[in-house]
Parts: sequence; structure tokens; C-alpha cells
Amino acid sequence: MLILSEAQIRSFYGIREALRDLLPALEAQQAGQVQNPPRLVLESPGQASTLYMPSAIGELGALGSKGALDNKGVLGSKVVSVFPQNPAQGRPTTQAVTLLTDAATGEHTALLNASHLTRLRTGALTGIAADHLARPDAGRLGVIGTGGMAPDQIRGVAAVRELRELRLFNLSADKAQQLAEALRPELPGTEILVAPSAEALVEASDMVVTATQSRTPVFDGAALQPGTFLSGIGSYLPSMREVDLVTVQRADKIVLDTLEGPRHEAGELIYAQEQGLWSFEQVHSDLAGVACGTRPGRETADEIIFFKCVGAAYFDLAVALGAYQEAQRRGLGTLAEV
Repeated sequence: MLILSEAQIRSFYGIREALRDLLPALEAQQAGQVQNPPRLVLESPGQASTLYMPSAIGELGALGSKGALDNKGVLGSKVVSVFPQNPAQGRPTTQAVTLLTDAATGEHTALLNASHLTRLRTGALTGIAADHLARPDAGRLGVIGTGGMAPDQIRGVAAVRELRELRLFNLSADKAQQLAEALRPELPGTEILVAPSAEALVEASDMVVTATQSRTPVFDGAALQPGTFLSGIGSYLPSMREVDLVTVQRADKIVLDTLEGPRHEAGELIYAQEQGLWSFEQVHSDLAGVACGTRPGRETADEIIFFKCVGAAYFDLAVALGAYQEAQRRGLGTLAEV
């Protein structure tokens, strides 16, 4: 078994590689080559949770496999813990590992630290969604929540749109300012500002990302401007709600990362349906449908489009497989007998 640390993966695998590897995985989903059963979530005190996420992707030729695993497919299982109180103890909020298994032989081929990969795949999913759902001329991004997920959200959008302005908002203004300073060398052509409020950020942005684990809405949906693309990636439990009912009702299109997962985990949408003000029957598409062209993306300049992402195991499997194959080419990782 090949074991890959986060530092090793960081050395060669970034947002562009994640974008590259997720697109064929979305195509595999459209072709019916993905098994993605519901994940198991165990909740712990202090809003902490641990998620167990199995998946399988077949016909790896469609993923550009060069023989790293048998063409009959790959199985994967990710375990990710999310402990919001960890930073106060000097530990990361999110910690994850992914196990890859050869579908032809059952051999457990690799164990990868998946914390970096989790952040990357989520940023890349927002990037893919923005590419199809944001206005072509969109260049003003606002991000609410400046924790560990935020930098790769910004990188994902920056990979598909030229960012003229970036606004950041966090309940701790100091944390927003720290991220602004960290990103300036990386985005030299972008004006980076710390917004005085979430509503001020939303009003001044044509692309908005919410990256919090809030259980109450983080901005007033009345602040959304016509033509806004909104990506909600922070809330992933029924008890969490980053966006309000106004936002859900104002959205001209709602696109989900998968059609099934958000029905059980997207708190803002579940709440809207429970209130009788919206229904999952109104969902426009999943991301695979839009990315593969079977469903339209943005059709008018004034549409408000909400992309809701709770995460799915096959996304993690796609980036883990990509990182594993690249590590093999580079001769990286530690071989271990298990």
C-alpha cells in the first residue's frame, strides 16, 4: 500500500489538477458509472461530526487512467472529521483520509491524507459551477467565512474567472484581514477588501461564496443583486442554514452538487421545503448535468443562481485517484505492508 502525506500531496496537487480530475468524474456520473451511497454521519458534542463516505467509479478509461488501477474501476472510502472547536487547541478543523481499493482485485492500493484534497475538491466544484452558472463577465467575488475552506474556494473561482475584486467577511475581522494579506501575493491583479458586513459584501459582488458552518443564515437574501451566482458550501447537516428563505425563493435556478445528498443534508433547502415555500421538485439540475451539457447553465444575465454543495464521496475518490496516479509517476509516497 502506498501512503501519501498531506505535505507530499501539497507538493504536486493543486486546484487546477482537482479541476482536471473532477470533470471526467462528472462525466462518469452522467454515464451511470458512479456508485455513491448515502454517507453515514456521526455527530459529537460541540457541533462536531465524523463522516464515512464510500463510493465507486467504474470504467476508469473514461477518467484517463493510465493503468494505475485496473480499468474495471476503483473503490474508495473517505473518513472526515469536522471539529469546529479544534483551532482553539491548535488543531485543524477538518481532518480526513481516503482509502483506495482496486475494484478488480480488492487490493487496498493507497491511503491518502485527504484534508488538503477535501478543500481542493470543494473549491474545484465551486469553480466548475461558476464556469457554467456565473455571468461570463463576472469579476467581483465575495466570500463569507474565512476559515480553512475559503482559500481554495477563491482559487477555484479564480481559475475560471478573472477576479477584479475580492471581498472577505468574517465575524472576526482580524481573521478576514489575515486571509486578505495572505492572498495578495497570489492575486496581484485583484483588489482585496475586508467588507464591513455580510450584506455590504453581497451587494457589491456578482459571485458570492458562503463557507461557514452556521446554523442561522449569514446574510439577508434581499441584498442579492440580479445576475448573482451564489455557492453555498459550508453547511452540510440538516441543522445548518447558511442562506435564508428569501435567498431560496429569489433564486431563479438551484443547482445541487448531487441530486440525492442535499435532500438529506442541505439544511436551508430542507427548511424551505418544510415551510412549504419551496420544493426539491424545483431543483434545476445537479452539477454533472450542467457541466456535461444535458441541462442548461446560465441563460440570462439577470438570473440569480444558487449552487448548493454538501459534498459527495465520488468527488473525493476522483481527486484521490488523480493524486495517487501523479504520486506514482513522481515516485512519491511510502510503501507499507499492511
